[in-house]
Amino acid sequence: MDTLSSISEYLQQGRANNVRELVKQAIDEGIAAQDILEKGLLAGMGIIGGKFKNNEVFVPDVLIAARAMNAGTEILKPLLASGGVTAKGTVILGTVKGDLHDIGKNLVRMMMEGKGLEVIDLGVDVPSERFVEAAKENNAQIIACSALLTTTMPAMEEVVQKAKEAGIRDSVTIMVGGAPITDGFCDKIGADIYTPDASTAADRAVEACAARLNQ
Repeated sequence: MDTLSSISEYLQQGRANNVRELVKQAIDEGIAAQDILEKGLLAGMGIIGGKFKNNEVFVPDVLIAARAMNAGTEILKPLLASGGVTAKGTVILGTVKGDLHDIGKNLVRMMMEGKGLEVIDLGVDVPSERFVEAAKENNAQIIACSALLTTTMPAMEEVVQKAKEAGIRDSVTIMVGGAPITDGFCDKIGADIYTPDASTAADRAVEACAARLNQ
């Protein structure tokens, strides 16, 4: 098995130390950082994402795979930066004001990072204005809002309104998700994309970023 395939395999198993060592080995072998990222780390995370979507693996499996991916990307970051490699897009992510749930949000972040997106995670209990400020500061293509409580769902509509007030609504895609959220609610508040799970969210985010960047 070649080095990149081994990175993918060990990542899927969540073996962070092996991934770290193999990334170093791949660099020593002269493999391009971009190839290590895409054909090793992201390939492995993509397989985990697919299995998670099909209920073949579960949240703990995704968490340890993501930890292994982070171990590899930490080594690659300086090389990717110096090589001028850019992310496929930038996402501002957070759980809305009044809501302290973060497991779903964290899964979305891992899946999005596993697709090569840069994710700026604002955490939980995030005020509507902060989503918009962060989008402007980072020239983001997407704002992604999570909510688990029905009582905090109106905060998502506030994010849409704040984006309009700030004059960035036409240049940013607003994604919403969480257990009580539906397609109908997404349409009602004027958001752009609703997805029922983290893996689909990552796929749709990649598509949305590509559409924005190619405008």
